[in-house]
Amino acid sequence: MKIAVLSGKGGTGKTLLSVNLAASLKNSIYVDCDVEEPNGHLFFKPKELENKEVSISIPQVDLFQCKGCRTCVDFCRFNALAYIKNKLYILEELCHSCGGCILFCPEKALLEKSKTIGNIQIGQSESNKVLTGILNTGEVSGVPIVKELLHQCKNSDELIFIDCPPGSACLVMESIKDADYCILTAEPTLFGVHNLSMVYELVKLLEKPHGVVLNKCLEGINPTEDFCRINKINILGKIPFDKDLGQLNSNALIAVRENRTYAALFDKLLGRILKEASYETTINFKR
Repeated sequence: MKIAVLSGKGGTGKTLLSVNLAASLKNSIYVDCDVEEPNGHLFFKPKELENKEVSISIPQVDLFQCKGCRTCVDFCRFNALAYIKNKLYILEELCHSCGGCILFCPEKALLEKSKTIGNIQIGQSESNKVLTGILNTGEVSGVPIVKELLHQCKNSDELIFIDCPPGSACLVMESIKDADYCILTAEPTLFGVHNLSMVYELVKLLEKPHGVVLNKCLEGINPTEDFCRINKINILGKIPFDKDLGQLNSNALIAVRENRTYAALFDKLLGRILKEASYETTINFKR
């Protein structure tokens, strides 16, 4: 079963929630799909790292074979090819690696070449498997890395926690595409309501079962809680605005491994999530 954790922006506690839920189980998989700025590994500190490069295929032109027919230019819907001053140019950052230009070139002037855009790291932290995606600096899209991350745990019987990128763009959609349940994290502010509404619309569009975890909660007015009630969104639990929890998190320590109180808090939250997600497989809790 795949449980995705997402939020409308960074800093809401998405990684805090993902890491501690994953670490609450004796056997689970944590997948960091925030490939532009992954930080889950800072908490888990995985060992026995295995590194795998992720590459895409892009076209390369043989200028001696190219006759300037522009068939490839007309075919490409992403404007990744241009014929300027009797020369074909390939704009790699716009290429979506569909291979159509190579297939339709009548002169066979386009060849396929491989380009490395990043890598994934697979390691172990106590009983938790940790997968991290890392996009190379300057690359436009990390979608192929997210696909490879999720492919690595495709046939696993263990519970998988997907730490999604912030926002609601392509990387997030790819991260939750095959998720069985989505947890939306939000802060108790008006700005938090705005960010929650973004990912709420996304999970509704993709028809994903979902619930909300409210983070940094204080006594008193909570606009995000009001938003959930108005829209009949299930509130799975609340994480308090707690100095000690914040300090553990800022020191890149996993709260459930350091403090019994937080272990109980996240165990209870996990139980509620699994019940809501109709996860009936027997789970052995760490604590």
